[in-house]
Amino acid sequence: MNQTSRSRKKEISPLLISLITIVALIALAVISWNILRTIPSRYLSRFPTFVQHLVIPEPESAVLPSVDLPLDAEIAIVPIPSPTKSELRPTSTPIVPATPLPEVAAVVVDEVIATEVVDSTIFTQTVTPEPLATPLPAYTRIENITHHQQDWNNCGPATLAMGLSVFGEQLTQYDTAAILKPNPEDRNVAPYQMADYVNQNTSYNALERVNGTLAELKTLLANGFPVILEIGLDPPGEVAWLEWYGHYVLAVGYDDAAEEFWVFDSLIWDAASLVDQNSPLGRSFPYAELLAYWPQFNNTYVVLSEPERQAELAVLLGDSYDDTKMWQASLERNELTVQNQPTNAFAWFNIGTSHLELGQYEEAVAAYDRARSIGLPWRMLWYQFGPYEAYYQQGRYNDIILLADATLDGRPYFEESFYWRGRAYEALGNVQNARADYAASAEFNPYFQPANEALARLDG
Repeated sequence: MNQTSRSRKKEISPLLISLITIVALIALAVISWNILRTIPSRYLSRFPTFVQHLVIPEPESAVLPSVDLPLDAEIAIVPIPSPTKSELRPTSTPIVPATPLPEVAAVVVDEVIATEVVDSTIFTQTVTPEPLATPLPAYTRIENITHHQQDWNNCGPATLAMGLSVFGEQLTQYDTAAILKPNPEDRNVAPYQMADYVNQNTSYNALERVNGTLAELKTLLANGFPVILEIGLDPPGEVAWLEWYGHYVLAVGYDDAAEEFWVFDSLIWDAASLVDQNSPLGRSFPYAELLAYWPQFNNTYVVLSEPERQAELAVLLGDSYDDTKMWQASLERNELTVQNQPTNAFAWFNIGTSHLELGQYEEAVAAYDRARSIGLPWRMLWYQFGPYEAYYQQGRYNDIILLADATLDGRPYFEESFYWRGRAYEALGNVQNARADYAASAEFNPYFQPANEALARLDG
């Protein structure tokens, strides 16, 4: 080999090495990317933020698929008929005492200025409930609660475990989750599921209600009833990119002088909140903050109680203890809100759900359409499923498929969406797709009876 050949070989070798290195790095990156995509998001949440940004699927839109509805289109308000039970989202049924309710020496508010914050606009309304024995104290607190820091998307099981600790039940969030969400990827536990868990698996009682007020909440707390609140949540600071979520907190007290509730919150964002939320007293939750975020879930709450206090609870709740009156009041309250704020999508959604629970399917669909035309968070159907049932009752099966596709895209973690998409496919005559969705729903949550019943019907 002459000198020229040896020189050329020396020139080529570093180039080959560089090319091989680049190819190897690309191959490694592709393999790593595919491996990361197979990791459940509950584990990815522990990775650096830039990794989550790269791997966790982003929605195509920041809002649910919309409908073309003029904002000036009128939505009719019709008389309230007798209610029809929701097929999938039942409100936990009040336990009616067998004997007449006794007189209860309870403390209630005798006049409240109810303030609502909607799109930064404050509306104030004077509400005068029927007075009972004693006015509310200015300060109260339920003590001896065990705090649980939630695991990934586990605020429902963690908050319920905290609530039951008031009665001395020392359950973990994994004890409650075993029934509430047997698949850890499940993104939501509905309020009625928590109420059913308590009523069916413990010696205590739970009642799910909507349309709660600050006065009602304070009355329950002043009488020693712990209350789970379902609220909206905008992640703070560096995690704001995650966008709007639903969340649960356990209300245990209030302080009128400071204008704040005290809650136990399972969600720990950072080191500062770690100290605050692990406090034996819980953390503060300003009245104004609750008034801003509670209506995003129609002021839903679950009140926990000992079985011997059911009669007392019925007296304290008054009309709110009755399903028909509760949903009628919810409808009227949200209609008042949209009169002042016609572009409040959450209020329109609440109107839809109120109509749905009262058996008014056409009106429910019109209200849900209005909410979608304004714009709902893309996670909305992670938590509330009324539009599926309303559209089904009105034969709008393609809307169900559209919404379920958007909700399940990249996150096949919602048994309710699988189920209702299956119902839509079945109604359209596509039995193969319907069976596949029912099977996916039942496999994801074996305790979800609607899917099991649908499979049995198809296979029967």
